Amino acid sequence: MSDSVFFAIAPLLVVSLGGLLLMMTEVFATRRADADGPSSDLAMGTFITMLAGAITAFALWLVGPDNLAGAKAVAPYLLVDRFTLFFDMVLCLGGGIAALLAGGYLPEHKLDRGEFYPLLIFSTAGAMVLASAGDLLSLFIGLETMSLGVYAMVGFRRGSMRSTEAAIKYFLLGSFAAALLMYGGALLYGVTGKTALAGIGAAIRAGVSSTDWGILLLSMVLILAGLAFKVSAVPFHMWTPDAYEGAPTPATSFMAVAVKSAAFAMMLRVLISVFGDPLSTSWGTGWPPVVALLAVLTMTVANLVAGRQSSVKRMLAYSSVAHAGYVLVGVVALVEEPGTAQGSIMFYLLSYTVSTAGAFGALILCGSRGKEAVSYEDLAGLGKRHPAVALIFSFFLLSLAGMPPTAGFFGKLYIVSSSIGAGLHTLAVLLVLNSVLAAYYYLRVMEYMYMREPAAGAPIAVPMRSGYVRAALAICAVAVLVLGLWPTSSLSMAIDAALALR
Repeated sequence: MSDSVFFAIAPLLVVSLGGLLLMMTEVFATRRADADGPSSDLAMGTFITMLAGAITAFALWLVGPDNLAGAKAVAPYLLVDRFTLFFDMVLCLGGGIAALLAGGYLPEHKLDRGEFYPLLIFSTAGAMVLASAGDLLSLFIGLETMSLGVYAMVGFRRGSMRSTEAAIKYFLLGSFAAALLMYGGALLYGVTGKTALAGIGAAIRAGVSSTDWGILLLSMVLILAGLAFKVSAVPFHMWTPDAYEGAPTPATSFMAVAVKSAAFAMMLRVLISVFGDPLSTSWGTGWPPVVALLAVLTMTVANLVAGRQSSVKRMLAYSSVAHAGYVLVGVVALVEEPGTAQGSIMFYLLSYTVSTAGAFGALILCGSRGKEAVSYEDLAGLGKRHPAVALIFSFFLLSLAGMPPTAGFFGKLYIVSSSIGAGLHTLAVLLVLNSVLAAYYYLRVMEYMYMREPAAGAPIAVPMRSGYVRAALAICAVAVLVLGLWPTSSLSMAIDAALALR
């Protein structure tokens, strides 16, 4: 195998080899007698590994995937194009921020065990494989590599029954969703005799018999159901609040940003490469009406339920579900506005990554061990006691609500614009109305922080002191501002990446 092959898949290799190196470091590191956790600084090592992966992906972007001689050697199992490189950068960004958050959270809550960071790294590597998979086999390998690490991170708090219950629920439902995807893929192989996504799509476009079309329709339904679970779309979202609440918050942040981004990357590849023929994209016989219904249900149900939560973490979990609904509106717009809609989806996922990771990071910062911020009441009066912490939390909540000039505003604006351009005026209006509805529970957090005082005898959250968490929040805050003040350059990159997926 020539060196050009290694160069073509360099981001994946950097992350994977970095994870192996950190594992060896943990094994052979000398542990202090008074240390509760690993003596080596695995959090910083993980962040550096993720940063190196993102920089390598950006370097290959500048070189140009078409100029990589080794890219053809790994196809169709791994597709090295701008679409892949864009998601590599987003996934490494989300994984790196989660590592920094873990560097502050785990020691503070006496959970500082070294295995968390390899799980985080290899889950990110699986997500990168998933985003670049051009074959059913590599797609399933990437999906399981990502998922198994996440299952373990959800149950990382071994002494907590809630964490264990969340991990078991997520594992069982995730396995069921993976089985749906595998069975749908098996039906595709049975009809077309191919496992490469492009080959399956070409065979479908060439024409199939009426009997085979029935099987293809069944496979489409199964695959859509599996994809809907992975992006936590209603009614396949029931695992989300329990898993998000039971997991350590850094793991929750990783699930909310990296896992969701990888799942949408898989969805885009499958729908465009496999089910991009006229019959599959028809509103009478294809997937657009199904995805449109999922989008409406996901936005509306999640926002209505989020407003009724007493736990801030569960509220953010339902917020994550609602944002999946917004992205699904862009997925429906792919039929009429493929380049613009897909570019808006990818920009949205980037802005969502930094905004959501920042919100979970701010929630981590708000509470120290034994004095965590769990409910709205825990945050009462935080704006007066710790104004800087309340300000940064409010900043990320405003971005999630879509307030200008944050990244969240332009993310929603581009999705709405692409849906209007595709003639989906009803979906665009529903998205805007749901965004207004979502503002209620984001502003509710700010109301408790700035306009309420804690009740007598009620627990009061006390912010932790962690350079790692503050560094993660600084990265997210800068990214939210840059994407909000200068969105066009990032949108141009997203559109360039979208054009590579045909």
